[in-house]
Amino acid sequence: QVQLVESGGGLVQPGGSLRLSCAASGTFWRINDMGWYRQTLGKQRELVAVISRGGSTNYADSVMGRFTISRDNAKNTVFLQMSMLKPEDTAVYYCNGKVRHSFVDYSGSDYWGQGTQVTVSS
Repeated sequence: QVQLVESGGGLVQPGGSLRLSCAASGTFWRINDMGWYRQTLGKQRELVAVISRGGSTNYADSVMGRFTISRDNAKNTVFLQMSMLKPEDTAVYYCNGKVRHSFVDYSGSDYWGQGTQVTVSS
């Protein structure tokens, strides 16, 4: 079993900051890409940021320059530092990991956290 558990969501004022964490636990070999996605009611889940095991990052245009994704491979944890938050950032944020179960499992398979609510409001 593999579990991804997010933490750090909450209510913040526009212009404020918030840091999300996601830790993977269970039985697996290692994790390739890890990322953050978000979803609002009635809309599809969208990519926020993704980071490779080696640290290469990609961001959605809407968060570029405001959010920073990072990871700690030794702890199987990915972070999302969110700054200059806007009301339109309000969503449920989901952690994603491409989990490899052995060294011959080259691509891995997707696992998702349960989601954490981020609300940006005055």
